[in-house]
Amino acid sequence: MAKAAKPLLLDTHFWIWHQLGVAENVGHRAQGAIQEAADAGNLLLSVISVWELGLLEAKGRIHLDSACEDWVQEALATPGLVLVPLTPEIAIDSTRLPHPFHGDPADRIIIATARRLGARLATRDAKMLAWGRKHGLALL
Repeated sequence: MAKAAKPLLLDTHFWIWHQLGVAENVGHRAQGAIQEAADAGNLLLSVISVWELGLLEAKGRIHLDSACEDWVQEALATPGLVLVPLTPEIAIDSTRLPHPFHGDPADRIIIATARRLGARLATRDAKMLAWGRKHGLALL
């Protein structure tokens, strides 16, 4: 029996790129890791990423090919993708991250979610990567 892939949490931009099929932004190694996690049912998305997407779309910073709610429902139906709720534990963890960490609440929740679930994090966010390397967060 094959060993299940370690859970992989997508940062918001990785989720959007993956859903839009923007392979050049995701990269081959990441695409393989995403597919492996999805096949194992371990591809994770924080609910805060849905909020971030809605905010980006409302501000006109991203344009979707359908209504935001429809796009999200279709994206969440991706096989192997698991939507992770914002639990009280994750919310509290996000306020107690080892310093230094910037104040973006969505990034804090995504980091706390990855830590709480023992998941690798797929991100290109320089601040999150630097913090993750310094504090032992598993990164893609």
